[in-house]
Amino acid sequence: MVKKVAIIGAGISGLASIRSCLEEGLEPTCFEKGEDVGGLWKFSDHAEEGRASIYRSVFTNSSKEMTCFPDFPFPDDFPNFMHNSKLQEYITAFAKEKNLLRYIQLKTLVSSVNKRPDFSVTGQWDVITEKDGKKESAAFDAVMICSGHHVYPNLPKESFQGLQLFKGKCFHSWDYKEPGIFKGKRVLVIGLGNSGCDIASELSHTAEQVIVSSRSGSWVMSRVWHGGYPWDMMFITRFETFLNNNLPTVISDWWYVKQMNARFKHENYGLMPLNGTLRKEPVFNDELPARILCGTVTVKPNVKEFTETSAIFEDGTVFEAIDCVIFATGYSYAYPFLDDSIIKSRDNEVTLFKGIFPPSLEKPTMAVIGLVQSLGAVIPTTDLQSRWAVRVIKGTCTLPSVKDMMNDIDEKMGKKLKWFGKSNTIQTDYIVYMDELASFIGAKPNIPWLFLTDPKLALEVYFGPCSSYQFRLVGPGKWPGARNAILTQWDRTLKPTTTRIVGSPLKPCLFCSWFRPVLISVLSIAAFLVLF
Repeated sequence: MVKKVAIIGAGISGLASIRSCLEEGLEPTCFEKGEDVGGLWKFSDHAEEGRASIYRSVFTNSSKEMTCFPDFPFPDDFPNFMHNSKLQEYITAFAKEKNLLRYIQLKTLVSSVNKRPDFSVTGQWDVITEKDGKKESAAFDAVMICSGHHVYPNLPKESFQGLQLFKGKCFHSWDYKEPGIFKGKRVLVIGLGNSGCDIASELSHTAEQVIVSSRSGSWVMSRVWHGGYPWDMMFITRFETFLNNNLPTVISDWWYVKQMNARFKHENYGLMPLNGTLRKEPVFNDELPARILCGTVTVKPNVKEFTETSAIFEDGTVFEAIDCVIFATGYSYAYPFLDDSIIKSRDNEVTLFKGIFPPSLEKPTMAVIGLVQSLGAVIPTTDLQSRWAVRVIKGTCTLPSVKDMMNDIDEKMGKKLKWFGKSNTIQTDYIVYMDELASFIGAKPNIPWLFLTDPKLALEVYFGPCSSYQFRLVGPGKWPGARNAILTQWDRTLKPTTTRIVGSPLKPCLFCSWFRPVLISVLSIAAFLVLF
């Protein structure tokens, strides 16, 4: 019998999961609470409870060649970094091209997901949905949770003494939509993540004064990297990852900090992270340093205390006559339709094997897609996650024992503590993670073999950007166009910017970006051997 799979959410993760089910001959049914596909990227001019919410001016932080589904490149003329409406256009086009819309039930809320009485034998789930006030229940052989992690705002009001006395407006960035209503206002933004920096920069053009309060600082990167190329196409490469993971720690840390400080010295702007060598996800903002230079944004330390009209910071300074406080303090992970013990199986922490499978289930028939975060783009990650998850659900791939899965989770948590400063973070090393998933389904590129059989392609795969096409070169779901897509990715990157022809477009040198760190490493090792 064909296995029936319930998919919760029709955003990027949900669409990837539907497609993966179809590729493996399973029968998907996707339930989407909203009126359209797209999830986070479907803009609405008002925030809706239980749904992700973005502001009108949101652009992507990943470039189009690194962002796309691996067998569906963006059109040549699409900008490298897209406004949310442009990405939504692409997502809708993908859903139509792959004939996915027929499997989606819109305006349908999943209210509960429970194990069936015979779960230990069948692995089946009872899924209760609501639409137009009517409830329905159906049995499914598997469930894929694709509801994202930008749905439930984290608003830590209890962490700020005196906030209950504050008489101005106070809300989470989840509710923010556009800057017009803040004209002439004095605004405090708490949090130095992507949302906090975007909102502060945008408000600085209309508000009287904007202050950003940060507890720990953050690296701020530009979308425009060395030579004017998209940052991720220069930064996220297999060779760069090899250097970061294999150079002596002191050299790797020094080079990382130097790269982060290449555009401006963060300590001069009050942005320097408390521990700059941690590989926490940086902020992407092209405007913030200029707004700080112009004095329209000021960076301050954590808020010590609020009064009725002001905020007192830990350095003793005061921001007075505040009209509004915006908390850009991130999100909590929650699945209200599911028993917490399934996902948080230990110490109230999200405990998932490879960030996907609850290890303690008797049958591996539940997968969480999209609950990881890395420097890499979401679409390729969820595509690969869903491809492996569906093969596990189908029985083509198997999971290790519960003991081995828990040991792997513990090992990964130790590495996360070292690299990101938190053991329970959902952050991960993009290329290492993608290669690990790809190896489970036989889709990981064999680099040595490529150098022997197709050196032109091998050079692009290893030294060039680790674009999503690499994971459709071989294995199940292999795409015949993957090789050509890799070899022409720079053509599509340069097309939308070369609108005034002043010569031949210049592609980057594959070796230039890493020659210097390698040279420095060799010289450092040589000096060490000579001296000691």
